[in-house]
Formats: sequence, structure tokens, C-alpha cells
Amino acid sequence: MNAKTPDRVAPLYFDDLPVGARFTSATKMVTEPEIKAFAREFDPQPFHLDNEAAKATLFKGLAASGWHTMAMTMRLLVDGGAPVAGGIVGAGGEINWPMPTRPGDVIHVVSEVIQATPSRSRPDRGMVTMRSETINQQGDVVQVLIAKLVVPKKPVTAA
Repeated sequence: MNAKTPDRVAPLYFDDLPVGARFTSATKMVTEPEIKAFAREFDPQPFHLDNEAAKATLFKGLAASGWHTMAMTMRLLVDGGAPVAGGIVGAGGEINWPMPTRPGDVIHVVSEVIQATPSRSRPDRGMVTMRSETINQQGDVVQVLIAKLVVPKKPVTAA
């Protein structure tokens, strides 16, 4: 991945993630060869594979698959854009793609905790709902992900 990576942040536990906490990922340049390679394997539609055919579609040009945008977003989150202890463990969510991701876009992810609920049945964890916007170099939001994450609480240490 050709990402510009910020300094790593120590993993954060449930108690470190209050509503309103915000995180910004590194950046990633999206290339035409990557768009086409992903599409050939996972989403082989003309608007992801063929520059000329893509011009006659809703997208009016080559566009990354939404699933490719999601995969790149996940990588940016895992690489430090959402420094959750224990990893990013999803428990459901919603994805929207308001604009296509294009070759040459430089994307990054801005995430915000919008809800944090301690588990009633599992006192060692909680559920954090995070809204993550994937944004291109022009400030356009190309994806919105609202994800429920299972986040561990800090381990209790013996005194």
C-alpha cells in the first residue's frame, strides 16, 4: 500500500473512547491499475475495468468499486486511523458511497465515536459506534461507514 503513515498511536480501550473522540488516518493514493486489478478479481463491471466503456455509464468515467473503497478504508483504519485495542472487530454497520473514488484520488479517513455502551453481559468490553468518512483530496466524502465495534476494556492489573 502506498500510504503516508502518521506516527502510530497506542491502542485505545473502551474507556479511552468517549463520544466525540476523533481520529484521522494516513493518506493513500488510488491508482488506475489497483482499481482495475481489484475489479478483475472481485467486481468485474465495465465502469471499474474499461475507461471508454465507463464514460457511457452513470459514473461518466472509471470508478473504483465501492468494495475496493471499503477495503482501502479498512486498511487505513487498521494502520492507525482507528487505534482500537484488540483490533477492529465489527458487529454490524452501514455503508454509503455518495461519490465515486477515482484514479488519482488521495484518500484519508476521519472517524468519530458517536456512541459508546458498556456491555451488560460481558464486563470486559463495550460496543462503540464509529462514523468514518473516507475523504478525497478535494474534501469530497466518497464513503460513509457507520460501524459497531466490539472494544475491550482495559485489563485489570493486580496490585
